[in-house]
Amino acid sequence: MPAPADDGVHSVAVTDSPARIGAIGKTDTAFRTIGEVSAETGLPQHILRYWETRFPQLRPLQRAGNRRYYRGEDVALVRRIDILLNRDGYTVRGVQQLLAAEKPTPATASTEPAPMPAPPVPEANPQMVALKAIRALLAQALIEDVA
Repeated sequence: MPAPADDGVHSVAVTDSPARIGAIGKTDTAFRTIGEVSAETGLPQHILRYWETRFPQLRPLQRAGNRRYYRGEDVALVRRIDILLNRDGYTVRGVQQLLAAEKPTPATASTEPAPMPAPPVPEANPQMVALKAIRALLAQALIEDVA
């Protein structure tokens, strides 16, 4: 049997592993450049950059020279935004509201400090009891003044 002719085209075996996604053949945990995401989704790079300014949930890692690296979650979010905007007919504002209602962004959740609980107000404080009595007297005086 003759050997296949070498026509200069190299083939790469791609498995049907569930860990592989997209036409690029990277695993879902691999980082992707904006060019790879653009090729994979069919969206222009300037649209992806615009969406980063409009959707706080979409925050790819940025390295030196503002080079963007999208995580698997970022790519999934890009696909979802694309479907909502371009196929389901949502507006940018509508998608913003939909995503905001679902869950807080990881960026804001990790950077904002947790709210401090209000300090307990002791009821037995004599000054507080006196102030509440004065407030009740003033409220009663207002009611009587109106009548």
